[in-house]
Amino acid sequence: MTQTSPRRRIRWATVSDHTILILGAILMLAPPLLAFISASHDAVTIHREGIQVGFGDQLGANFQKAMFEKGGFTQTVDGTLMLMNSLILGVGFAVGKIIISMMAAYAIVYFRLRFATLAFWMIFTTLLLPLEVRILPSYEAIQRLGLTNTYTGLIVPLIASATGTFFFRQFFMSVPEELVEAARIDGAGPVKFFIDILVPLSRTMIAAIFIIMFVFGWNQYLWPTLITTDESFFTLVRGIKQIVLSYTDAQIPEHGQALALAIIAMLPPVLIVIFFQNWFVKGLTESDK
Repeated sequence: MTQTSPRRRIRWATVSDHTILILGAILMLAPPLLAFISASHDAVTIHREGIQVGFGDQLGANFQKAMFEKGGFTQTVDGTLMLMNSLILGVGFAVGKIIISMMAAYAIVYFRLRFATLAFWMIFTTLLLPLEVRILPSYEAIQRLGLTNTYTGLIVPLIASATGTFFFRQFFMSVPEELVEAARIDGAGPVKFFIDILVPLSRTMIAAIFIIMFVFGWNQYLWPTLITTDESFFTLVRGIKQIVLSYTDAQIPEHGQALALAIIAMLPPVLIVIFFQNWFVKGLTESDK
């Protein structure tokens, strides 16, 4: 007499969860995929027929022109220069925010200032004042300092970060007090304690904040548009818009090149998140020091 194996019950909750995840992934991947496919067509086809669902024969040509062909009103800017400007803005934005946030959090947690808690909440309330709210005074200050059309003007007004200060403050408060006492007994001063102990302990948090701030800085459009009129300082996001708005007489905008630049603009943030995702998760969830 043969025994029949018991039938496995279908876990409908698991099926529904995976179905939602798959549909969500398709919904997120569909726009980049359609942009990539459409970038393989010439500007006339895209302008006449819109987004395409089948591959054309202009993919390599559009990417080559987008990255290496001089364009713009001055005919001196290409995608490579705009990519470099975006990298400088993204990295400078992230590094500046990390440095300022760590120093502010360190002072609030360890210096025992009389109004440290009040100072922290005053910093935290700046989250209610996004760039769009303070855009006019920020622009006025940069213009009077003569920092328009400079990397300093692009980066410095954006680096103060209440979000980074909050995360680093919470992280520093979780550092055991015994470690602080041991460093004090060993003769470590404030600077040595910060550089030799807190910074190494904060590696995962630094990585997590760097990813968040790099992506935020990379995608900046309003501030670079306002502060730069020299095309040599245009970022990729600004360059894409410039190509789409290039109506002159009967000329058709180079939609294929704009979509190619859009695909290239997606790659650095995606690659950074993929390669550093473990550090990103640890930095935001790890609590044991």
